Amino acid sequence: MGLLNFIKKIEPDKKKSPFLHTLYDGFFTFAYSPNSVTSGGVHVRDGMDLKRTMIHVVLAMQLCYLFGTYNIGHQHFIAMGEYPGFLEGFHLKLFHGLIKLLPIFVVSNLVGLGIEFYFAAKKGHAIEEGFLVSGALIPLIMPPDIPMWILALSIVFAVIIGKEAFGGTGMNIWNIALLSRVFVFFAYPTTISGDEVWVSGFEGISAGMSPDYGWAHNLFNHLFEWMDIATFTASSSVVDGYSGATPLALASKGGWSAVTDVYTTTQMWWGTIPGSIGETSKPLIIIGAIILIATGIASWRIMLSMLLGAIAMGWILNGWGATEFMQVPWIYQFYMGSFFFAMAFMATDPVTAASTNIGKWIYGFLIGFIGMIVRVLNPAYPEGWMLAILFLNTFAPLIDHYVLEANMKKRLQSA
Repeated sequence: MGLLNFIKKIEPDKKKSPFLHTLYDGFFTFAYSPNSVTSGGVHVRDGMDLKRTMIHVVLAMQLCYLFGTYNIGHQHFIAMGEYPGFLEGFHLKLFHGLIKLLPIFVVSNLVGLGIEFYFAAKKGHAIEEGFLVSGALIPLIMPPDIPMWILALSIVFAVIIGKEAFGGTGMNIWNIALLSRVFVFFAYPTTISGDEVWVSGFEGISAGMSPDYGWAHNLFNHLFEWMDIATFTASSSVVDGYSGATPLALASKGGWSAVTDVYTTTQMWWGTIPGSIGETSKPLIIIGAIILIATGIASWRIMLSMLLGAIAMGWILNGWGATEFMQVPWIYQFYMGSFFFAMAFMATDPVTAASTNIGKWIYGFLIGFIGMIVRVLNPAYPEGWMLAILFLNTFAPLIDHYVLEANMKKRLQSA
């Protein structure tokens, strides 16, 4: 109680210092749950508030963060033909991943939360907690070498245009993290597509290119030298024949045989492949999905129906078989790309998804169905979940409207 009383004593005046009070309120409500609840017998009472709901989602991502950090370093050294075993050069891979991921995480949260704090202070109300999840999601869906100014610009666009313009947390139509990614995709396409962007630490992924190590690598080298272990070596270079192509890029050009010439199904399933930071390891993403379902945060209906929709379109494309990409067995479509991450953490966003039970089945199925069409038939970019989810975000209110209309009509007829 002593700490609580001290924190209450230093509360800034809301009228004299609205911005400081907003910061104080954000910290206070993050650290402590409310000591009063709505009275009366018509409300459901729960120990969860919005911040703690968001924290459950962030916790479910932590395995993706751990693996993604290490895989950044793993792919970097694979490009140079060094430490090919997954656990070889463990400290170098881990610290290279941290050097790349930490700035992305810091910029994502500083920019996004800074905008949230500003608008909260201007409106004179408490900080809205919605960016807690978006700030954790955005680093996981970006390439490891994304320029920080492009990342910051994409977050400004997503938060201001995608959320604050609609009224703030709970009022946005589209998923904020996906808006950030789609901004980068359309405004700076070479930053988020092609073979080179998914492997970090090089100015270009061509034979003979040396790693671009900076002051952080040199700082850790002093520590590693003192410990008498391997250090980052700038004299290394990219090996002949290495491209950094993702399985989806290979499949779009040469079918499943082109993929298996480079990667094994085990590598693709466990995620030791190039790709967005947190989207490659399927088992760890599935564990996160199970956590979200078990805690009641995410809808299993959306996840299951999205899986069914993707399978249905995969069967249709296999039957059609006009291109090598269409002939990829439907089950192997799930070994490539970001389907499971989109299913677990993007499509289930409770603000932008359908809210009725029947609507969730329709919404999820159409994401899986349309996303697979975009992935396989789109000649420009072999992936589809980002566009499919944003498209269905737009139609989610309409889906719910017709579901409710049908329910009311049915009840009126039976009355």
